[in-house]
Amino acid sequence: MAKMTFNERYFDELLKSSRVDGLVSRIADGIATDARASAPVDTGAYRAGIVRRKKTSAHRVVHLIVASDSKSLIIEARTGNLVRALRKRKR
Repeated sequence: MAKMTFNERYFDELLKSSRVDGLVSRIADGIATDARASAPVDTGAYRAGIVRRKKTSAHRVVHLIVASDSKSLIIEARTGNLVRALRKRKR
C-alpha cells in the first residue's frame, strides 16, 4: 500500500490566503452585525463594543467576534447574544 504524505505547508498557505481570509472576514462581519442588532441596550456600550478582531497564527487566520464592554460577560451569561448570532449564521 502506498504511503500518503500530508503537505502541511500547502494547507498553511491556503488557510492564510487572501481569498479564505476575505470569506471568513465577511462571515464574521455578518455575525457581528447580527449580534449588534439583537444586543440588549441600556447605555449602548455593550452593543458598541461588539467587534470583529483578526488574529494570525502559524497555521491560519482567525476572526473573532468579541464584546469589550466591562459588563459583557454578565450580559452574555444572561442572554447568550453572541452564541445566538453565531448559530443564526451557521444554518
